[in-house]
Amino acid sequence: MTVKDITDILEAFAPLQDQEHWDNAGLCIGSPSDEVHGVLVGFDCTPALIQEAIDRGADMVVTHHPLIFNGLKRIAPDDPVGAAVYLAIRHGIAIYAAHTNADKAADGVNVLMAARLGLVEPEPLDDSRLGFIGLLPEPMSGEAFCAHVKRCFRLEVLRSSAPVAEVARVATSCGAGSGFAELAFAAGADAFVTGDVSYHHFFVPEGRMIVDIGHFESEVDIVAKFVSVLQEKLPTFAVCTTTQKHNNPIYYF
Repeated sequence: MTVKDITDILEAFAPLQDQEHWDNAGLCIGSPSDEVHGVLVGFDCTPALIQEAIDRGADMVVTHHPLIFNGLKRIAPDDPVGAAVYLAIRHGIAIYAAHTNADKAADGVNVLMAARLGLVEPEPLDDSRLGFIGLLPEPMSGEAFCAHVKRCFRLEVLRSSAPVAEVARVATSCGAGSGFAELAFAAGADAFVTGDVSYHHFFVPEGRMIVDIGHFESEVDIVAKFVSVLQEKLPTFAVCTTTQKHNNPIYYF
């Protein structure tokens, strides 16, 4: 098995050419011809994840967020990105990410978000496929909708603008999707669910509400999806999910 064998499967699910122009998805460390004996799948490519791959004998790591996003001026073990690069290269571990291309995939992050909420026949908000909109099975109050969202995403807390009287039509966008709020409301969404909402985005039109569930929380389902995509094609190959219990860099107290 080679790196290319693995990436071909992932790119059939989430074509690399579909990533946004500013993104850096794909293979960032390693060669397509490198031999692979095991793959470890996680959400963020941290030094801890690379160390886990080393400990478990995996020589390829697949994540959602790219390890190298902006230019690197130095690679040193005292910096989180540098430490991960340093470890990966020292131990011959290939690093691959499927990011915005996985957000847009037919069964990707945004579709998984809509499915968690139980939206009926969700459709893309626009051609980017970075946001979706659909109907709840039954309308509910804004307060009930917040409780519904917390149950669906297994949240202890969320942030929301003032709850509205009724929510029937819901839009979603994974990650830092607040830039889609105007489009979501123009499409008739009563509520828009996303992550990383800044203060001023909570000022929404009357009769609308925006709900922030967190960046990690909106996207983490993609980890299990990557595993299932690989295991479907490689049922006897060593594909495993990280055992780290808390991958979210944000803690709530």
